[in-house]
Amino acid sequence: MRILQADKDQLYIVRDLAYTIWPDAYGEILSEAQLDYMLENFYAIPALEMQMENHHVFLLAEENGVFYGFASYEVNCNATGKTKLHKIYVLPETQGKGLGKLLLAEVEKAALQAGNRILFLNVNRYNIAQEFYKRLGFDIVHEEDIEIGNGYLMEDFVMEKPL
Repeated sequence: MRILQADKDQLYIVRDLAYTIWPDAYGEILSEAQLDYMLENFYAIPALEMQMENHHVFLLAEENGVFYGFASYEVNCNATGKTKLHKIYVLPETQGKGLGKLLLAEVEKAALQAGNRILFLNVNRYNIAQEFYKRLGFDIVHEEDIEIGNGYLMEDFVMEKPL
């Protein structure tokens, strides 16, 4: 398994993976309408290009030409001296096989290279992924509700991990 930094021409891979992974990850948490809204607004190619232009780095997990997951992060997010893990998703059939840890290790390495000593993320308060983050050293530091338009609200925990 290789972790590659995606370029602009590979953003369609991120989009396609998200459209495959999200229904499994959020199907029991979000309505189908909200799921569709969020995918369209966060994973359309122009939205991904804008994220890249705003300093998000995208990573792809690939083996033999097949892509199994992705992550995105931003070092020194909002000039805080902290790195934000914006996204990390792996195909459902690969969960529990260490791929998420592999992606996260690359993000941690980039954070340390940038001189950042804290990694943080937002996770839906009802998403079982928070247990994955806790096992890897993250702690909940506060709750945050984010309006994303169309009457939808992201109800998140903010979690941090010292590096």
